[in-house]
Amino acid sequence: MPQDHTERRVVVTGPPRQTRRTSSSYYRPRTEIDEQTTLGHTYVRSLMRTQLRAALIVFAVLGLLVGPLPLLFAAMPDARRLEWAVLGFGLYIPLVLLARWYVRRAERNERDFVRLVEDR
Repeated sequence: MPQDHTERRVVVTGPPRQTRRTSSSYYRPRTEIDEQTTLGHTYVRSLMRTQLRAALIVFAVLGLLVGPLPLLFAAMPDARRLEWAVLGFGLYIPLVLLARWYVRRAERNERDFVRLVEDR
């Protein structure tokens, strides 16, 4: 009886591959930004707007904190030691807290933007 020397077929299996959306109507926001489309411009503009809003809030608080000081000092001409105490020590803690708030806010805005762009 002749032996059949044909090779046997082997099935190779593995973990399923992740399928990508190949729909032509679907674009990731990163693609929109890279291609500089109107939608990508809107994404970047929204980030810039939120960063500007945070900066304007810090600027307004800083103006309210430091702005009235010359009027206060002019109203009390005999309080030279108070002037030095306020300018030398009293402003540092609010300024550090304000700077820390701004940095945390800016990083959160950027993290939210990356999460939007990366589609997570």
